Amino acid sequence: MAENIFLFVPNLIGYGRIILALLSFYYMPTNYIMAAAMYILSGFLDAFDGHAARLLNQGTKFGAMLDMLTDRCGTMCLLVTLSHFYPQYMFLFQLSMTIDISCHWLHLHTTVMAGRSSHKGEEANHNPILRIYYSSRPVLFIMCAGNELFYSALYLLHFTEGPIIAGVGLWRIMSFGLLPVGILKSVLALMQGYNAALSLGEIDVCERQETSQKNK
Repeated sequence: MAENIFLFVPNLIGYGRIILALLSFYYMPTNYIMAAAMYILSGFLDAFDGHAARLLNQGTKFGAMLDMLTDRCGTMCLLVTLSHFYPQYMFLFQLSMTIDISCHWLHLHTTVMAGRSSHKGEEANHNPILRIYYSSRPVLFIMCAGNELFYSALYLLHFTEGPIIAGVGLWRIMSFGLLPVGILKSVLALMQGYNAALSLGEIDVCERQETSQKNK
């Protein structure tokens, strides 16, 4: 009997993340406590689906795609809300969304076309900086968590300053302190997209050469 990969534990966790993310989107405009709680919990579960996949040997391409789409769509919807809260910075938020979605999609699509098992593997990342980014769990965690916390702090700052530290609100401190992480995350995504475009170009060249030889 064939396995039902859609009921694998990591994918069930993924469905839970989607439900929490949708609840967060619903509450974002008005109830920052509920929205933040649902959003953070969805992100927190992201740390468990990968562990479950490795522990139970239930890693699937569907699960990897589900995980990436949940992350990308979650950040995108948060940025849409921030564009509404901070219209003077709308272009920057739009730019961040465009870079995040397009570069990740291009990288993943190129990985699949090249027949590689994962977009995080060394064979998919020839750039030494990107190789460190994906191979070092602490670096990957710091960058991803820092980026999410930066946007989350901006979101919370719209409603409240948060706990006051030395006369300054915590969310304001985090917004300024994590800004470099947010910028660096976009730079890394651009590098990722650029390298993926080069790899896709190589695939095109090889396919055109094969077609030319067949037509001779």
